[in-house]
Amino acid sequence: MPGHCFYCWREWPASEALAAGPTPSTGSSSPSWRQHIGTSPQRTRGSLPTTTLTSGAGQSTSTGKNPAAGRGPGGALPAGAWPCSAQSPCTGGRQTPSSTGSRSCLVRSPAVALSWPSPGAPWLFHFEGAAACICEQPASWSCYLVAHTLGRRMLYPGSVYLLQKALMPVLLQGQARLVEECNGRRAKLLACDGNEIDTMFVDRRGTAEPQGQKLVICCEGNAGFYEVGCVSTPLEGRSLAQPPSLCPSEWSVSIFLREAGYSVLGWNHPGFAGSTGVPFPQNEANAMDVVVQFAIHRLGFQPQDIIIYAWSIGGFTATWAAMSYPDISAVILDASFDDLVPLALKVMPDSWRGLVTRTVRQHLNLNNAEQLCRYQGPVLLIRRTKDEIITTTVPEDVMSNRGNDLLLKLLQHRYPRVMAEEGLRVVRQWLEASSQLEEASIYSRWEVEEDWCLSVLRSYQAEHGPEFPWSVGEDMSADGRRQLALFLAQKHLHNFEATHCTPLPAPNFQMPWHL
Repeated sequence: MPGHCFYCWREWPASEALAAGPTPSTGSSSPSWRQHIGTSPQRTRGSLPTTTLTSGAGQSTSTGKNPAAGRGPGGALPAGAWPCSAQSPCTGGRQTPSSTGSRSCLVRSPAVALSWPSPGAPWLFHFEGAAACICEQPASWSCYLVAHTLGRRMLYPGSVYLLQKALMPVLLQGQARLVEECNGRRAKLLACDGNEIDTMFVDRRGTAEPQGQKLVICCEGNAGFYEVGCVSTPLEGRSLAQPPSLCPSEWSVSIFLREAGYSVLGWNHPGFAGSTGVPFPQNEANAMDVVVQFAIHRLGFQPQDIIIYAWSIGGFTATWAAMSYPDISAVILDASFDDLVPLALKVMPDSWRGLVTRTVRQHLNLNNAEQLCRYQGPVLLIRRTKDEIITTTVPEDVMSNRGNDLLLKLLQHRYPRVMAEEGLRVVRQWLEASSQLEEASIYSRWEVEEDWCLSVLRSYQAEHGPEFPWSVGEDMSADGRRQLALFLAQKHLHNFEATHCTPLPAPNFQMPWHL
């Protein structure tokens, strides 16, 4: 079914209350605060209004949401709206690369159909195959209940009302500082699923700093908010407040020494603070989509000038954006992971193993590594050597950090010949190092010649082009593959000796390596 992406925004003047803005009156004769882009998807009588989403080489999934919310009668656009040249819905006019394959990364909503038998008759709700599901697949209902009750709240504690209530004074203070000290501009964006996404934009293009021409879109963690989150690191190197952990005693204000000076766009997950909705993967993807569209079409940044920076669980939306917008300049993932299943199994009883795995795969599938491998641009991974959240054993066991698996999967996809048996083994040895001294020892043991590695990679790129995967290393000695593997691992992953919730200092915020 053909459809189109649309979004709207409202910019919030500083004179308004920061915590919440007035709800626009639908009966007012004054101009609407919503500015729309796009056209509503086609609707047919007897089916639920849907938006068709395209991922990869044209496979579509149905969100089961009504994207015509906020429009005129019959889904028509108000006067003055202008159409979007979207080739595929919810992609804002971009074409997803065919090289990414046809597998969809988006989550399909439950099959529910609405029908109108005759004018004036009540709606009849038909749950397709409900009886068959109850009799034959009771596990699917269990997974649905777990995901929509316990699972979602454990995965995104920042969406819990009581936690937001406790954090409200800190959030208001952080928001006021962004507006007053950094000239931040707050806006709410309407995603294609109807959720309103709260954003904050700080424009550094008018400063003398050249990096101000670059926009860093920040994706927060599962208990992070842009008001007190990771936006401070690329903004000016000064942390407005430490990213909140689940331990209130750890909340503090940190001051860093060096200014970064990038333009920054922060946003809150659906259901976090000023954003509406609930943070399921499909809603997360929709939110990220409208944020990127806002940055391109409203703020005027080219995709080549946009950097995606994510902390922790924000890696899901960051890798989704990188996969969906292949022209994005770079991706930086701090304290992120490859797949949610191992981390979910860590905190749940062993007897729940099957239920947890099915629930994650069907409803909470944060497949970061799979999405990242479909991006062709520069990537930097930051691993916390004392991370207590994304390790599957204890923080001291650095090899259980799922950031290692994210690196290995990325390198194995991009350089499969280099990351054969010898290369994989030596990179694992390098990852076992928990200090810079141990890393340097392993690096020097194999006598890595960086100039030789660079010349090999540049020669291959000049002859075969930049598209991954590469076959470099196919006719190379085992020693050469080891050198290349260590060289590439060091360029793609940097260590930061800290716990999961420690703010990233500005000197550690570096652009990814590229040839």
